[in-house]
Amino acid sequence: MIAPETVAIAFIGTGVMGKSMAGHLLNAGCNLTVYTRTKEKAGSLLEKGAKWAGTPGEAVRNAKVVFTMVGYPADVEEVYVGKDGLFENAEEGTYFVDMTTSTPTLAKQLYKEAKKRGMHALDAPVSGGDIGAREARLAIMVGGDKSAFEDVRPLLEKLGTNIVYQGEAGAGQHTKMCNQIAIASNMIGVAEAMVYAKKAGLDPENVLKSISTGAAGSWSLSNLAPRMLKGDFAPGFYIKHFIKDMGIALEEAERMGMEAPGLTLAKSLYDELAGKGEENSGTQALYKYWE
Repeated sequence: MIAPETVAIAFIGTGVMGKSMAGHLLNAGCNLTVYTRTKEKAGSLLEKGAKWAGTPGEAVRNAKVVFTMVGYPADVEEVYVGKDGLFENAEEGTYFVDMTTSTPTLAKQLYKEAKKRGMHALDAPVSGGDIGAREARLAIMVGGDKSAFEDVRPLLEKLGTNIVYQGEAGAGQHTKMCNQIAIASNMIGVAEAMVYAKKAGLDPENVLKSISTGAAGSWSLSNLAPRMLKGDFAPGFYIKHFIKDMGIALEEAERMGMEAPGLTLAKSLYDELAGKGEENSGTQALYKYWE
């Protein structure tokens, strides 16, 4: 097992969630180097002692463990491959932990490439949004070699509280698809319930007190419905990234010969919102569909 205070870490991607996650590793005593496309986004981490790298390749030199948390599968490929990418510049024995929600297919490709180079690759997407990242309470679902998972577990424990090994490479991403499928239909229900409460002349916040702890209870109802009611649509998780995730899940479902009517409906509603300029809003902006 790798002790946080003894290891050099590279963290690639310091956006809404990545910045908080990298901060927890820095606070745990890790020797941290960061890279993100916009240096300003890493400003608070650099002020606390993190080192800056101009490319992913520069970030990974001398790092034992590399975390990646970027936007899209294409972004994952971009940071891992090529002359300035992670694979070409990392040392044998390096551990890669991709926490981006990406495709199971790509996760398997990264695993095979790492294996070929004498390295370790895990797919470890997360759930919990900006709140979970900030409070180190993320759910982390992991695919890859069990031994590599056990080695980096002490580091994952600095980021989340529900850390589950799911199986071989790609299993973490498949589990995240299950997560996103469950959220997609639930978000429709949460938004509809709040709109219904308002139209019925009820106090929606009072309604939340009754329904959030009963059978209707969910993370989205407790954490995102209050944001809807306050008109707070800032991104804890971007609509554009949720659309990406739902697209991956639909492709995987089709590949398995499975129909997903709830997921299909949810994606169509979010696609409509994105078409109206809401792609950079948080997923709770689904509430606006009824306005």
